[in-house]
Amino acid sequence: MKLIKRRFAMKPCSLFTAALVLLGAAPVWAQTTMEGGGHAGHPGTAPAPTRAESPASATMDHGSMNMQGGPAPADARDPHAYSNGLTLESGPYALPGPRQLRLSDEHAFGAVLLDRLERVHTKEGNATTYDAQAWFGGTYDRLVLKAEGGVAKGKLEEARTELLWGHAISAYWDSQLGVRQDSGTGPDRTWLAFGFQGLAPYWFEVDATAYLGTSGQTSLRLSSEYELLVTQRWIVQPRLEANVYGETEENRGIGSGLSDLVVGIRLRYEFNRQFAPYIGIEWAGKYGKTASFARREGLDTRQTRFVAGLRVWF
Repeated sequence: MKLIKRRFAMKPCSLFTAALVLLGAAPVWAQTTMEGGGHAGHPGTAPAPTRAESPASATMDHGSMNMQGGPAPADARDPHAYSNGLTLESGPYALPGPRQLRLSDEHAFGAVLLDRLERVHTKEGNATTYDAQAWFGGTYDRLVLKAEGGVAKGKLEEARTELLWGHAISAYWDSQLGVRQDSGTGPDRTWLAFGFQGLAPYWFEVDATAYLGTSGQTSLRLSSEYELLVTQRWIVQPRLEANVYGETEENRGIGSGLSDLVVGIRLRYEFNRQFAPYIGIEWAGKYGKTASFARREGLDTRQTRFVAGLRVWF
């Protein structure tokens, strides 16, 4: 009786175990059935037959195919004739009066930049110097006016004025062609000027100009500056300027070769982008025969200058 009871007691456990085995085997059976084509009898579920490759495509050289467009056909329509002869100032949809719509390169703009208007202090005395530039024109061509000079003891010591035509040769560079007039100490001189002005890599502003005088004398002027933003308002600006002459002009105290070099640094505070006072220091030197002429006149060939001024543009 105990044995019979054990068998009957174990029967529910055995049934439960068998059910678990069947449940575990069901996914395997379903996967085997699908792999064996269990759905082959259902319409629309059979795999599509492989498309046979045509003999022409088998022998075609796809590597030699050029996907770029060839020349336009002879009867292609001129893209400039899409307006059917109508212009912005004529046709049924033209507005009366002068044309209102102007493209971006048709606008004329102008600006005036007083880059340096400063008071200079040296051990020889004080002076006032200026460096300004103005231009007016369009995107590609504009009229440029440059002026630089210095006044000491109420007398104009030297001044350089240039009238140039500027043409954009790239996104960051302009070529400039025009005339330069020198006045101040010594006789006045007139030069033919040609140069480049723009933004070099790493944000260096460069202005390089070559000059040819009426008497055949030559000159090269190079200036470069860089703006380092300490904050959005405090800006440090190092600057370099050099002048090279091809001939000696004793009446103006200029010798051939490297004549003078000025290196300086300025710190300005921009109340806004158009108005910024500044202070700075410069080191100026004369070289070669220019230095010899300066010594003969009792002038220093090396100077340390303290400057304070204003930068304005509009």
